[in-house]
Amino acid sequence: MPFDLFHTYLATIKNSVGSGMFRESFLSTPDGEQKDILRNGELSCAFFVSSILKIYDLIDHQHATVSGTIADLEKNGWTIISEPRIGSILVWEKLFSENEWHSHIGFSVGDELAVSNSKELRSPQLHHYTYGKEQQRKITHIFWKEGLDRT
Repeated sequence: MPFDLFHTYLATIKNSVGSGMFRESFLSTPDGEQKDILRNGELSCAFFVSSILKIYDLIDHQHATVSGTIADLEKNGWTIISEPRIGSILVWEKLFSENEWHSHIGFSVGDELAVSNSKELRSPQLHHYTYGKEQQRKITHIFWKEGLDRT
């Protein structure tokens, strides 16, 4: 029987909720120290999304930044669509927090729900795709890989 990429991909996204797996990514400093560039899960959204995509060879590399993830999506044939589809990639508007601008990226899982990394909980979480009525965050880009749902 053929491998069902689409449903396995969606299951991996949904099963990642609450996982600490995407919390840390290290770089070596010039003095040989290891630095966690994701700040123990605070900045893990791009690493989470790109890791899932890389597992299924839907992009070329894992990334620690939203801009790097977007560039890899575009390089690998992901295109911008106007409405979320199950399995599409959502990019939210930048917000200014703690003296820094932060982009955010996650997955659409249907029924106006998304899975993305929570800065507060430091792990992927299921939430409304605009974060709900009280704290809405505008979606700026929706990426889709043509044929993904037929694989």
